[in-house]
Amino acid sequence: MLNYIIKRLFLIIPTLLGILTVNFIIIQAAPGGPVEKAIAQIKGTEVSVTERFTSSGGEQLSNKQSQKNFNTQESKYRGSQGIDPDLIKELEKQYGFDKPPLQRFFEMLKNYLVFDFGESFYKDKSVISLILEKLPVSISLGLWTTLFVYLISIPMGIKKAVRDGSKFDMYSSSLIIIGYAIPGFLFAIFLIVIFAGGSYLDIFPLRGLVSDNWEELSFFEKIVDYFWHLALPVLAMVIGGFASLTMLTKNSFLDEINKQYVLTARAKGVSEQKVLYGHVFRNAMLIVISGFPAAFINILFTSSLLIEVIFSLDGLGLLGFEAALGRDYPVVFGSLYIFTLIGLLLRLISDLTYVLIDPRIDFESRGN
Repeated sequence: MLNYIIKRLFLIIPTLLGILTVNFIIIQAAPGGPVEKAIAQIKGTEVSVTERFTSSGGEQLSNKQSQKNFNTQESKYRGSQGIDPDLIKELEKQYGFDKPPLQRFFEMLKNYLVFDFGESFYKDKSVISLILEKLPVSISLGLWTTLFVYLISIPMGIKKAVRDGSKFDMYSSSLIIIGYAIPGFLFAIFLIVIFAGGSYLDIFPLRGLVSDNWEELSFFEKIVDYFWHLALPVLAMVIGGFASLTMLTKNSFLDEINKQYVLTARAKGVSEQKVLYGHVFRNAMLIVISGFPAAFINILFTSSLLIEVIFSLDGLGLLGFEAALGRDYPVVFGSLYIFTLIGLLLRLISDLTYVLIDPRIDFESRGN
């Protein structure tokens, strides 16, 4: 097993290298980098993302005509006409674009080996400090949502499999269909309207992970305040996440329950509880556990984005979204590097959990 762990850890290196290389190439080919954004700010022509969709036809025509005029002149950056070339060189040096792409790529890899992701273009902070600053919010959302999803889905899925076709199975399936059909952000808005002072009750707070006077609270009050702020965001994410896992658990158990070894054990007089939890459980749970890393990463870095915006929670999802829109490349690459590394390590932990549930599995002997 130790050799397998070492082999998997070494495989993380080419995976990270490949992902960073592909994204670096894509970004080099994509228009609208930080230098062009700085030029647009200097000329007062910067347009927000929403304005691109809400601008009038005359404005769009004017922009197209301007772009046509820009294209008639030789320029490395769109919209740089009328800007002092020395100023453009200073902007390139400021954002690190005064060096050839290949040199910048290898310097980035060298710095990433020691987890030096540089500084944000626009926030005057290092990427590491930004990630550490936003991490508690995303970890809180991802950890508690995943925990509650599994605590609800696994027992419900097992009970649905054991009582397949019963009224409980039918009613719970209806509940699951409703939960699966309603988007998490829509349910979040519903919770705000009902419980966060929208129109009816004002029970839960709407902003932040903790209260402003959190430092003044006692230890017990801090815990209560923390979960008080997390109640609505986590509930909104759990509603949209438990449905698919519940059905996966049910189908996995049904598949195992109908296998020959279960029928043989029952024929020999083995109790139902021993058959279910002594044999069926460890086999059926393998497929459920295999989806844990993907579920956690999905909740942590993608599903939480809209929830963070709706509940004014400043987390990693919002940080990555703003960095991608603003072409803040150090934050984009640093976040991508950290997210990928966490995902690969969680995948390794998931494989090791297989062995804990079923010691018969030996990844090393399979050559994985």
